[in-house]
Amino acid sequence: MAAAAVVETSSGKDAIAEGLVDLLKPAIQQLDLHVHSVRESQVELREHIDNLATELCRINEHQKVALDLDPYVKKLLNARRRVVLVNNILQNAQERLRRLNHNVAKETARRKTMLEASGVFTSRSPSKP
Repeated sequence: MAAAAVVETSSGKDAIAEGLVDLLKPAIQQLDLHVHSVRESQVELREHIDNLATELCRINEHQKVALDLDPYVKKLLNARRRVVLVNNILQNAQERLRRLNHNVAKETARRKTMLEASGVFTSRSPSKP
């Protein structure tokens, strides 16, 4: 009797855990896609900043009139540095999300295997009356 109560409690906790995983997994995957998209756009932005800074330096060298573009180049390089910093933060967050998703999937598979091995796990298919 006590063993049956333990099995029911364990399977109830596992069902809740599996339900949470099923609930969170799409959100984690969507967040991962958005982070990936932002990282790609930041790489593109960084390339544009580099090209613009190079072009400004080239213009500054070829100008007959003394036009001081150095402050603008410095601002661009500062903006580039911030873009790289944010990109590194996003990359770290994406890596943590990937590891979390992997660990959740691994734990879910482990628990499912344990339940199937103990004979407690039943199919999710609807029962026939």
